[in-house]
Amino acid sequence: MNLLQVYILECSDGTYYTGVSNDVNIRIEQHNQGLDKKAYTYSRRPVILKWASDEMDPNQAIGVEKQIKKWSRKKKEALFNNEWDKLPELSICKNKSSHRNYK
Repeated sequence: MNLLQVYILECSDGTYYTGVSNDVNIRIEQHNQGLDKKAYTYSRRPVILKWASDEMDPNQAIGVEKQIKKWSRKKKEALFNNEWDKLPELSICKNKSSHRNYK
């Protein structure tokens, strides 16, 4: 079975890019080479690796990638700064339209 890793890159403009790969080091090189002009990272090079998961089966990796892509910037930063204790608080929706604000 081909195992995958989820990774987060920091782009030169300060944004984060989340992806999956079976070889994160080669994938970072590809991002930095700018092989695809339509890619998010193309105009935001160079990119640097901020975090990579352990290897996991492809279905799990794709699920984790989708989940992380929905996260706020602060939540992603807590992940790659190993601030696990902050994740629950950062997961709480604080928008005025949140269901928590309805009585």
